[in-house]
Amino acid sequence: MGKRSRKSQKAAQQNTQGFVVVVFASDMEQAREYETLLKINDIPALIREPESPAGGVDEIAVMVPEDCLDEAHVIIESQDAYDEFYDYNLDDEEELNFDDDLFEDEY
Repeated sequence: MGKRSRKSQKAAQQNTQGFVVVVFASDMEQAREYETLLKINDIPALIREPESPAGGVDEIAVMVPEDCLDEAHVIIESQDAYDEFYDYNLDDEEELNFDDDLFEDEY
């Protein structure tokens, strides 16, 4: 992967000016999910990839305008809680063993 030119680095900085990191994603798929979630809720969002070499462990930053930061946190935390709730319930559902007789009609 080649180095970025100074011009493209400057353009990237200008695009993120006024934006702050709301969350770090572990991979690009997760970053895009956060970006989409925020945009659906009318919050401008962008993704900033790590500037370290590809072998690094840097996470991907999802950024929003500073004045939207609190609202963005609430949206992301609500979605994470929602996802955890359904993950938990789906795990429990697999453990349940219903009797087939329970659902049969006796008419």
